[in-house]
Amino acid sequence: MTLLTLDPRQDRTPLVRRLPLIGPIARELAEGDNDYPFYLIAAMLSLWGCAVMLWGLPALVLPAVVAAPLVLLTLVLLTQG
Repeated sequence: MTLLTLDPRQDRTPLVRRLPLIGPIARELAEGDNDYPFYLIAAMLSLWGCAVMLWGLPALVLPAVVAAPLVLLTLVLLTQG
């Protein structure tokens, strides 16, 4: 085998786990501590709180503006069966 040939028996990791920002989170959720989702939620909420303190009302309202079409799309997909 040369250096450029791939071993077909080699286990390949999924693309999601190789991405720089999402990969560590996906690996932790799959293989890590059971309390990690709670830490992740706490980190996201505190990040949102810091954004509200820094930018004010737009940071508070923007997640709701983004979530409204997503909720509408979810309802449409649910009613279609």
